[in-house]
Amino acid sequence: MSKAVYAGTFDPITKGHLDVIERGSKMFNELIIAVADNPSKKPLLTKEERVDLLKKLTTKWTHVSVDSFEGLLINYVRTRKTNVILRGIRTISDFEYEFQMALTNRALAPDIETIFVMPCEKYSYISSRLIKEIVNLGGNVDMFVPKETIELMKKKSQE
Repeated sequence: MSKAVYAGTFDPITKGHLDVIERGSKMFNELIIAVADNPSKKPLLTKEERVDLLKKLTTKWTHVSVDSFEGLLINYVRTRKTNVILRGIRTISDFEYEFQMALTNRALAPDIETIFVMPCEKYSYISSRLIKEIVNLGGNVDMFVPKETIELMKKKSQE
């Protein structure tokens, strides 16, 4: 397969996200990480911070690029001249949500396919929402996120 888009808010970026990126990098000649700008999710990190951090964290993959988008993912996928969306699934609840999203995208854009991958089992329970909750309550998230994410989150909490 040649090109896919892996989209998400990535707020914050976890080791699970990086695992999906690594898996996707092995499946596609080009993988575009697309950071969603969704203010309704009230992100901890700005879109620019998430894009910059992902660029730093993905330098080892020469065929992985990072971008951002607003609006419908299917419209963004078309602008990148591909027809494949890569998604990670960790749990049954993820599957239900992702299944609905994939079928909705298929109804809106039958030419675009969604491919699901599962992260390594040691990351299967990690979610950005839980990471933010642990950090807000003063817990240690070293085992769940790269050190660069921790550094940025600490910096943000001091602002």
